[in-house]
Amino acid sequence: MDKQELAAFLRSRRERLRPEDAGLPSGPRRRTPGLRREEVAVLAHISTEYYVRLEQGRAPRPSGEVLAGIAGALRLTDTESDHLHVLAGTAPSRTGLHRRDVRPSILALLERLPQTAAFVTSAVFEVLAWNDLAAALMEDFAELAPEDRNLARRAFLRPARAETTLYGVSDAAEFRHHVVMGLRSTLARYPSDPAVTALIDELRDSSAEFARLWEQHDVQAAPMLTKTFRHPVVGEITVDCDALTLTDRDQNLVLYSAPQGSRSAEALALLSVLGAEAGDYRR
Repeated sequence: MDKQELAAFLRSRRERLRPEDAGLPSGPRRRTPGLRREEVAVLAHISTEYYVRLEQGRAPRPSGEVLAGIAGALRLTDTESDHLHVLAGTAPSRTGLHRRDVRPSILALLERLPQTAAFVTSAVFEVLAWNDLAAALMEDFAELAPEDRNLARRAFLRPARAETTLYGVSDAAEFRHHVVMGLRSTLARYPSDPAVTALIDELRDSSAEFARLWEQHDVQAAPMLTKTFRHPVVGEITVDCDALTLTDRDQNLVLYSAPQGSRSAEALALLSVLGAEAGDYRR
């Protein structure tokens, strides 16, 4: 049970919930945003004292029934509810280190997708494997040290090249928020992994934007359905985005493709011929 993270998460969710969302009158005397602690306790069918102790990081581990009541009172999504259980220590969690070795079958699959830019990321957004088209669309990861293949570092720690930091994508701000939410969930699953904690500490210390987003305690990521790259050679490429979770290793297989016959599909085909040296924004 991570008492301090659980406390912070509960406070952040309570402060974001409007009284009317829970069927309560807003009233003229509310001095702080969100619900009052006693209101959450009533809605969750637990004592106010116990809920206050939870938000102060002083309560013993809550039962699954209590957590279900709190999740309902705070109108948590399924993802937020799962995160709540992980923080409370009532859900199965991985121990030790997150895995960075990619299954041979996935490596082979990457090469069987010549018209799709495909790559595998770890639980901390490190690019672990990629195909030639991904290298041509984004950058030649083989030329980088492993720590420089981390998309979280690229997103937050290269402000001097903000316009090209994320390969000219159209949704850079959304991606940064997505990274923060992903890392918060990862930390809950791997609280003792030094690679996870060190990366988050580095980002919090070095990026004011990351620190600001981190304090929001968000874990619900909106799906990224499309993305537009502004490539220096072939121009704009709009791709469909699909991310498949490889549950056994807690990794993601990311696929960027374009509808057959579209201009973007033709641009991807051209990139597959030009190869990884096609873009200069990656240098």
